[in-house]
Amino acid sequence: MDLAEIDRRAFDSVAAARLRGLEFVLPRLSKAADHGMLWFGLAGALGSTGIPALRRGALRGVIAIGLASPSINLVGKQLFRRRRPLIHNVPPIRIHRIPTSPSFPSGHSASAAAFATAIALEAPKRVALPVLGLAAGVAFSRIYTGAHYPGDVLAGILSGAVAGATTRLLWPTQAPAHVTNLNRVIEPRDSQGAGVIVVSNNDPETIADLRTELPHAEFVNCQEDLEGTLEDAAQRARVLAVCGGDGTVSAAAAAALRHDVPLLVLPLGTLNHFAKTLGIETVSDALDAYWSGSVARVDVAALNDVLFLNTASFGAYSELVDRREGLEKRIGKWPALAISAFRVLRHATPVDVTVNGEPRQVWLAFIGNCEYGTRGAIPTTRDNLTDALLDVRLVSVKRHLRRLRALAVVLAGRLWPLSDYESTLVESLTVTSRNGLRLRVAHDGETEDARTPIVFTKHPKQLTVFVPI
Repeated sequence: MDLAEIDRRAFDSVAAARLRGLEFVLPRLSKAADHGMLWFGLAGALGSTGIPALRRGALRGVIAIGLASPSINLVGKQLFRRRRPLIHNVPPIRIHRIPTSPSFPSGHSASAAAFATAIALEAPKRVALPVLGLAAGVAFSRIYTGAHYPGDVLAGILSGAVAGATTRLLWPTQAPAHVTNLNRVIEPRDSQGAGVIVVSNNDPETIADLRTELPHAEFVNCQEDLEGTLEDAAQRARVLAVCGGDGTVSAAAAAALRHDVPLLVLPLGTLNHFAKTLGIETVSDALDAYWSGSVARVDVAALNDVLFLNTASFGAYSELVDRREGLEKRIGKWPALAISAFRVLRHATPVDVTVNGEPRQVWLAFIGNCEYGTRGAIPTTRDNLTDALLDVRLVSVKRHLRRLRALAVVLAGRLWPLSDYESTLVESLTVTSRNGLRLRVAHDGETEDARTPIVFTKHPKQLTVFVPI
């Protein structure tokens, strides 16, 4: 008995089945999934929640369908051109319409699997499992309503799952990184925030809800002398909490490290890379971590004596940050970033440095605190915050490298790094400018002229932070 015969017999078995209660439900579920409308509607609902993980999952799901649907309908169906099943054994009540396109693979099943896989990559289990169940229902409905053989559905599910997983190449997932959990809680701990000092550079209205949740905490709003304010707060606090972007959080981490107090990161900055790496995407996540008392140790990195938590860089990126800061107060951060990137592309030149004693002309350099999981010149996500390593990414001039080629290395490198791109993991790195005593560097969104040689080092498992359980 060949596979086609097995497939036909399996279809006949399903066609002959009488599943009480599903005669009404499954045909309507199949119809709802026509042209992906069920999934697009669900994506809109998840995106409107305002929960970052669900919004990312919804967008990833739409991208996954965008990959799966054309490959199934324009390639798979035209390549195999399998005829639809004979539906004489299928009760008319189940059939809402008779498709005219080829049968193999199932497009409905591919879209369902693509969306469900994408959601599973981002969303918590309480959301992902119902979506997976809904996708399974749609896939089975395609057999039950006589639209497809079981083999068509299985092929569609496999194709959709591959499309969902492929989105990680285009857009890496964000999951909490590995940390060294101390398996203890911070005591004494007050649920209303006694002993917590919250340092913020946000507008007071932004943190109004925090005052309600932590009525016994001390709140300090700081627009000037951030380091001095953090130093004073860390000396007095049992828990140092910080609101702001990654630059503010890095300064708070340095103060917390000097005074050996745990750091509570409240993600109220623009990007919040470090908070997201810890698994803290919202203020509610941060408060839950505080109330649970769960703490862990993570690595920090330093360039000379300045700590950073995410990345440091020099070359074109430092120039981009400077240009963006000069424009963003007038036109906003994202338009300023776009204009600055265009100007840097036109005018940037490589910097002459020695890297661990080797002369280089560098267009772009990133030094990451711990290994980043994505390829390419621009790191994005990490799986481990305790590996004691620096992740070094360089776009160097090995031959005449035009600006457009440098841009291609940066943009396309995530998928397929070109020969001008280098990546390595080291415990320390020394960079010296060959054209002067100082080098313009950026670290966690801040820029400065650093005296060379610049020594990049690690402080493994030194910073204590609150993390979700």
